[in-house]
Amino acid sequence: MMEKVDRRIKRTQKLLQDALISLTLEKGYDAVTIRDITDRADVGYTTFFRHYPDKEALLAGVLNIMKEEFQGVLTPDLIVSEPEKMGELLFDYVQENRDLCRVLLDSTNTMALLRPVQGMGLQEAERMFGPSADRQVFMDLAVNHLVTSLVMLIRWWLDKDMPYPPEKMGQIAAELIICPIIQAVK
Repeated sequence: MMEKVDRRIKRTQKLLQDALISLTLEKGYDAVTIRDITDRADVGYTTFFRHYPDKEALLAGVLNIMKEEFQGVLTPDLIVSEPEKMGELLFDYVQENRDLCRVLLDSTNTMALLRPVQGMGLQEAERMFGPSADRQVFMDLAVNHLVTSLVMLIRWWLDKDMPYPPEKMGQIAAELIICPIIQAVK
């Protein structure tokens, strides 16, 4: 019986997330109301609040799912060993999830939502390059720059309607962003 409840909860959350994504693409994140979301998802207004305290928590839930998917696709060691391949995998993911990525990048809280990704990146960088008191602030700055620069490159690519294939974007990301940052922290 518990599995059935879990599936219903996941189904409702997915309906709410999909509604948020489609409405944000139509109207912009700030214009979307909880009532809009529940109407589009065809769930009760009070049902929304059983799952999320507010619209921002729903958006954060969408980001968490995306973060988990990223962790499954991108292995941290790949960024150092094969930066072009890592970039290609990143842009493959963005291409496959373009609507979701557009919503997340166009939300008013984009940078706040990226903080957990930056924290995860910092932990992985310390694991790969070793912790160093002398390098701690620099490493934090480098990871912040890496994440922010990749996000801006993704945003540019989406805004230009993906003029290059993911393979080319992986090369661009490696050349402009990933490799210079790796060189700086070695």
